Amino acid sequence: MSSTTLSQREIDERVAVLKRFRFLLEEKRRKFRDYLTVLEKQEFAIEAEDVDTLVSHTEIEQSIVSEIQTIQKVIEPMERMYREFHPSGSDSDIPVLATDLDSLQKKVLAQNEKNRDLLKSHMDTLRQKIISIKNPYAKRNSIYASDSQTAAHIDIKQ
Repeated sequence: MSSTTLSQREIDERVAVLKRFRFLLEEKRRKFRDYLTVLEKQEFAIEAEDVDTLVSHTEIEQSIVSEIQTIQKVIEPMERMYREFHPSGSDSDIPVLATDLDSLQKKVLAQNEKNRDLLKSHMDTLRQKIISIKNPYAKRNSIYASDSQTAAHIDIKQ
């Protein structure tokens, strides 16, 4: 396609691609913001040792990640079309959206790493607590738990 003579149809196609691509990037950015919010709330749930909240946040997190992956599958072909129509990429706010999205992805990864480390620390603490628990019944003298010699034969004659 020559860039000097574009038909109205080609211009409309390019505008439609640009709008759709921008919408998808904004949607992905919104999902990443939601994901970051969930991760931040999840951090508080880990610190508070609130298992129910942690489980619900994990389910929400899985849902958001699934939605992000779905959006990404659509974004990739749209991005190729966008690059084909707008090789410089400077004529729109797409580069700003892409930069913002990249920044959000880095924040999400950092928060996710922080949550994993916090969770790992709490798991180690719980393991130590479990190991340190003493069984109060372990040292009791019980006739059922003792190894002392007891009668092996019983005389039942009468």
